[in-house]
Amino acid sequence: MVPKDKLTASQEDYLEAIYHISAKKMAARAKDISMYLDVRASSVTGALRTLGKMGLVNYAPYDLITLTEEGRFFAEEIVRRHQALENFLVNVLGVESKEADEAACRMEHSVPKEIVDRFVKYSEYVEKCPKGGITWNSGFGYYCKHGCTEEDCERCMDDFPAKKDSD
Repeated sequence: MVPKDKLTASQEDYLEAIYHISAKKMAARAKDISMYLDVRASSVTGALRTLGKMGLVNYAPYDLITLTEEGRFFAEEIVRRHQALENFLVNVLGVESKEADEAACRMEHSVPKEIVDRFVKYSEYVEKCPKGGITWNSGFGYYCKHGCTEEDCERCMDDFPAKKDSD
């Protein structure tokens, strides 16, 4: 198995592209990958040769491209990380979807798995915990949109008397 830290960000992008294209079309063509990643066909050919030598894709010139079992393993992990980061950015931080997708794409290559897992757990907490009462429009989201004044903080402290008494 290829160690994950041996894959470059570009190679991860190719695996992710092949994964998404294959999900729609059962397999990818070099032209599909070129369009998906907005890169030249010659770049795709070079990347596919390298990924083929690494045992991550089944590649032959002018043929359909598929992920190997190992390639699928890496691609699914990359997609999971991307989705987790994007969900966190949208659902917790209130970032617009397109911007969150682009940021998640950059972050997925560098954020350690353990940290991504924490993002996932926090997102789940915000979305599912009935006691949390957290929404983007309350708390931090409100602060991001409107800032905070002393009056807001006093009002907030009035909502939580136990906190005010312990201070």
